[in-house]
Amino acid sequence: MYHDKVRLVRDTEEIQRLRIKFSRGNEVRYISHLDLARSWERTLHRACVPVVYSRGFNPRPRISLAAPLALGIVSNAELMDIFLTKRVSPYSIFKNVRPQLPRGIEISEVQEIPLNTPSLQSKLLAAEYRLGMPTTKDRKEIQEAIDTLLKVESLPWHHMRDTGARHYDLRALVEDIWLIEIHSQELECIIGMLLRSGPQGSGRPEQVVKALGFKEYPSFILRTELVLASQ
Repeated sequence: MYHDKVRLVRDTEEIQRLRIKFSRGNEVRYISHLDLARSWERTLHRACVPVVYSRGFNPRPRISLAAPLALGIVSNAELMDIFLTKRVSPYSIFKNVRPQLPRGIEISEVQEIPLNTPSLQSKLLAAEYRLGMPTTKDRKEIQEAIDTLLKVESLPWHHMRDTGARHYDLRALVEDIWLIEIHSQELECIIGMLLRSGPQGSGRPEQVVKALGFKEYPSFILRTELVLASQ
């Protein structure tokens, strides 16, 4: 009877919380945020990870991804929290889950965090990106465009959604932009940017380079870091 009670408690309560850092490569850059979450659900199930499930008619494993990633963008800095019904070592997760992952997704780090830590979504402050931009501009022209954008106080912007146009201040979502390097022979430059993310919205790198005056779409967009609040 005692063991049955312990099992029941573990089936309905969170005992441990782990934070997983992972990358998304080219093979999965066109899957949606929802499909990514479902892929993780299947992977954790196949690896026999004791994930907490929600109650109700259609129980779902309790996992939490930090921030959606737009289609076509790759990343080496994605974060996800999973809640477990019993204690499992981070190394065990790393060892047992990796072989079950689909191509294009790789775990780079697993760490235990306190159960009462605020959610990833509430702690997210910004995201850092690296972009490849086709261009014939020289270093001076690109740097002047960056400096001009960073000096303005506001930059009215809009983009179309299924529900209509969304209007906002793009400048308020830009923390910083910097020129990394220029590949003259390939007619391409590499730009880094730190874009804010929060209740006011999230900066979109393809819109920022358009505001900089680039005519073509980036040859690649890589999310390199998710910045979380320290408290």
